[in-house]
This record gives sequence, structure tokens and C-alpha cells, in this order.
Amino acid sequence: MPERKSVIRNIAEEPWQQYPGHFRSALSKALVAPETTGSQLIDYRISTYQPMGYVERHVHKVQEQVYHILAGEGLMEIGDETRVVRANDVIFIAPGTWHAIQNSGLGDLTFIVATTPVKDE
Repeated sequence: MPERKSVIRNIAEEPWQQYPGHFRSALSKALVAPETTGSQLIDYRISTYQPMGYVERHVHKVQEQVYHILAGEGLMEIGDETRVVRANDVIFIAPGTWHAIQNSGLGDLTFIVATTPVKDE
């Protein structure tokens, strides 16, 4: 296994990407991920969804996620519940929980997503 190194990165170094299952300008930057830093335990992204942007409802087998809303507002589905989320809300998503998020607001919805482990196996 190659030696892992600590790194400092600037957000501008990583390109915006639209990952599978994300629609209508739902973009993310993989700031800390196996492919960008060699991380093995955490995937850390910043996402910005334009109005009407969303990720489809999905579930993770073993991964835990934390969403930290930085700006804007949207609708977060967790299980059978749908709630308005906005700046400073922090959402914990346990494995096995169906979830989705969409920008239902007037401006961009920007949030951090931290996921562990990096693979859903």
C-alpha cells in the first residue's frame, strides 16, 4: 500500500462535478476522497445546488453521512419525513435510511457532506 500523506488543498483546485443521481445543476467538489487525497475512511465534499437541483432518493448500506447546510434552503427527505433545511442545520443520516435533498429556495443551496466509510460495502 502506498504511503499516505497529509495535504493542504484549496477548494479552487478541485473541479465541480455532477455525480450520478444528481440533477439540474446539483454540483459537488470531492475535497477529500480516495481519488483526490488518498483518504481511506472519509469522503468530504462541498455541494452547491442551483434552484430545482436535487439528488434522487437513495440509501446507503453501511455509510454514515453528515450534511451541514452553509447557505440557502431546501427540502431534506429522511425516511418518511420531509423538512425545510437552511443555513446552520446539521443532518445526521444513519445507514439504511432513505434520503434526498433538493433546492426549493430562491438562491443556491450550499452544504458540506461528510461520509464514512468511503465505500458502501
